[in-house]
Amino acid sequence: MATEITVPALGESVTEGTIGEWLKQPGDAVAVDEPIASLETDKVAIEVPSSVAGVMSAHKAEVGDTVEVGAVIAIIEAGGSAAAAPATPEPAAKTAASASTTTESSSDVSQTLSPAVRRAVLEHGIDPSTVKGTGKDGRLTKEDVIAAAKAKGDTPAPAPAAASASAAPAQAAAPTSAPAGTRNTERVRMTRLRQTIAKRLKGAQDTAALLTTFNDVDMTAVIEARAKYKDLFAKKHDIKLGFMGFFAKAAHLALKDVPSVNAQIDGDEIVYHDYVDISVAVSAPNGLVVPVVRDVDKKGFAQIEKDIADFGRRARDGSLTMDDMSGGTFTISNGGVFGSLMSTPIINPPQSAVLGLHRIEDRPVVVDGEVVVRPMMYIALSYDHRLIDGREAVTALKIIKDAIEDPTRMLIDL
Repeated sequence: MATEITVPALGESVTEGTIGEWLKQPGDAVAVDEPIASLETDKVAIEVPSSVAGVMSAHKAEVGDTVEVGAVIAIIEAGGSAAAAPATPEPAAKTAASASTTTESSSDVSQTLSPAVRRAVLEHGIDPSTVKGTGKDGRLTKEDVIAAAKAKGDTPAPAPAAASASAAPAQAAAPTSAPAGTRNTERVRMTRLRQTIAKRLKGAQDTAALLTTFNDVDMTAVIEARAKYKDLFAKKHDIKLGFMGFFAKAAHLALKDVPSVNAQIDGDEIVYHDYVDISVAVSAPNGLVVPVVRDVDKKGFAQIEKDIADFGRRARDGSLTMDDMSGGTFTISNGGVFGSLMSTPIINPPQSAVLGLHRIEDRPVVVDGEVVVRPMMYIALSYDHRLIDGREAVTALKIIKDAIEDPTRMLIDL
């Protein structure tokens, strides 16, 4: 019996998505609740599971197609047995690669490779069965293949030219080498998530009156506190004590004392929040995502660190949900993990402010009339000047600076 697989509900106000990748091909066996496709929405990538066990009969949409909630995207023959997929013409590049035993069929790989990964495997001559995948459920990513190629010291071989329909068989099988010094380009369609990021950031620039104020922070006290308590903290809470917990709690003090930094504009009204939900910018394979640590004002360091660590893990394996990303009254973005010295972060609409953190480096500073070397970090607060005055922005950033330089303030609510 044939069963139609439809696009599931994607979350509040989300009515459509884009087919990002087929995880099952026609002829593949499918188990109940096994993911068959990856669907990209404006915020996250969602895996579409099969409601029945059987065999993938047909795709009803192609990679890159936009599909609405409830639309049929695949047919599963329930209770069937796996069979070979319908024969399709093989490109010459695939034929040549098969001869060199570098495709997934010749390397006994059971997982389904995405088009981008398959192309990288062919270009670099990598046996995918020898590469450990870091994607969802251990699947290979393009970055995994490239890293394996670099480890081997290989460079991508020019892809053989595909034979035309009228070419002789001998000509079709013969790879064509690109001339030395050839300069190639590749066009890759932007993912739906990347398109949304681009629109939102540009929209923030077009709508908000953006301004950034800077300060620098002496990280000595926080570094010493971490060094002193990290082992006890990890033993008791089963999580490392990081910097983000300190900055989240310091931001809470600032947002409480300067409510406009925790507010947003809605039409001709200002919406103030009596809670602190901090969006934490996390790097994911397809772009930057901002899951929300809720009720920072009520949570301790351990729970904040656990929430952030969990978001980071789920961002990497693609399991963040729409609810994880909804809401948020303020954002913290840590460019320092990538080596950034200073930046002007862009607010995350409809929020009105974002705190940018940067790398820590030893710099000479004057303390009590003497030049000493201290671990310093530049911090930046970008804000919507329509709502937040310069005095308020500078005050909020100074509160964060003072709390980091003297963490006791966070304990006694100063």
